[in-house]
Amino acid sequence: MQRIIKPKAVLSRRKPIILCRQSLSTLSQQSHSSTSIQENDAFVSQMPPFDYTPPPYSGPSTEEILRKRQQYLSPAICHFYKKPLNLVDGKMQYLFDEKGRRYLDAFGGIATVCCGHCHPDVVDAIVNQTKRLQHSTVLYLNHAIADFAEALASKLPGDLKVVFFTNSGTEANELAMLLARLYTGYHDIISLRNSYHGNAAGTMGATAQSNYKFNVMQTGVHHALNPDQYRGIFGSDGPKYAKDVEDLITYGTCGCVAGFIAEAIQGVGGILELAPGYLPAVYSTIRKAGGLCIADEVQSGFARIGSHFWGFEGHGVVPDIVTMAKGIGNGIPIGAVVTTPEIANVLTRRNYFNTFGGNPMCTAGGLAVLRVIEKEKLQQNAFTVGSYLKERLTSLKGKHEIIGDVRGRGLMLGVELVQDRELKTPAKVETAHLMDEMKELGVLIGKGGFFGNVFRITPPLCFKKEDADYLVDVMDFVMSKM
Repeated sequence: MQRIIKPKAVLSRRKPIILCRQSLSTLSQQSHSSTSIQENDAFVSQMPPFDYTPPPYSGPSTEEILRKRQQYLSPAICHFYKKPLNLVDGKMQYLFDEKGRRYLDAFGGIATVCCGHCHPDVVDAIVNQTKRLQHSTVLYLNHAIADFAEALASKLPGDLKVVFFTNSGTEANELAMLLARLYTGYHDIISLRNSYHGNAAGTMGATAQSNYKFNVMQTGVHHALNPDQYRGIFGSDGPKYAKDVEDLITYGTCGCVAGFIAEAIQGVGGILELAPGYLPAVYSTIRKAGGLCIADEVQSGFARIGSHFWGFEGHGVVPDIVTMAKGIGNGIPIGAVVTTPEIANVLTRRNYFNTFGGNPMCTAGGLAVLRVIEKEKLQQNAFTVGSYLKERLTSLKGKHEIIGDVRGRGLMLGVELVQDRELKTPAKVETAHLMDEMKELGVLIGKGGFFGNVFRITPPLCFKKEDADYLVDVMDFVMSKM
């Protein structure tokens, strides 16, 4: 018999919903409509039907995997949820645990799964290339790396036509800062407070959150006032925040800088979109000081924001260097730096090499990702579904006082939770609790922000409106229970 729990309130724009805490495996196998069904004057919300059943799992148990992790893996590796989730299968926007229970993936492996889990076109490209040649070295010729570089360059504006492949976003940002320093002859880099650019030596310096910074030598980076439209002192007035960059150059450097690095939408920082007018003003200031402008597109790139293919395009600027990873490979470990021929030439002064960067398997997969984005019109889908999802999330703000802000673009959205809207007190504990409750009902989301109080919603770009409805219904329900 189903256990029916009535919510404290109902959405103003949709029928009231009731979520049944029956087995998720049962929910995942139901093939009827995703719309609510009436039962005993209540409503039961259903996860959208999906025509896929994973093969039976015969591997180690969750307990055994957890024991091995605790014994053999670094203690720095953590996991979400009070009861860790053992995921063994994935298909498009869904994930499955060892019992075959289906989960709606609204996190996308931290904005990484772009086309969908195990997209057949991407899988085929990887498998077919692996059967022929998994790895050689860029010292030999292979068409896979050249084909992908050509296709990638075609997606960027102006003279941004030279590609250097890396293994990750951290490596890409390290190389970008090196290029800026070599090309300009200056050392100082300016980044934003609350930013995250990686965890290697240089990128940790550019990162401006104490949560991600160890007490090691970090020099040559200045952190400017963050143009935060929710918590910032100037609200949405981008040019006022930009004045701080000018002051940093005047008072904190020799008057010239190597470059400026920023995400158009801060991912780890809590899905914060930079205030309008900020990037054009800062780019102008940086170039007057002899520096280069670096766009970190590791999370916001590859059609995720919907309105544009790259995050920086939404601000009407053209950077000198663009870094990317995550969505570039749909889960393959690959990143890239794209810049102009003139800037790229500085690497010829010495030997600069990356053993795995541009390996045939990864670049074949990356090219397949680009083709899927175009063939399946995933950018348009990110815009359409993302706009709908943001509207529905915003409607929850009028119902639940814990929601302080809803923001972002496309399928890169954030919901900031607060204990008090006026004081904007971060609801960190509540955020973790709600994530656990949503997981129990089959929805996986991420969290971020300096205080860990922001839901990060970055699903695969094949997300559908029915998925968006289920996500919001579940979020509404668990908030109603608090």
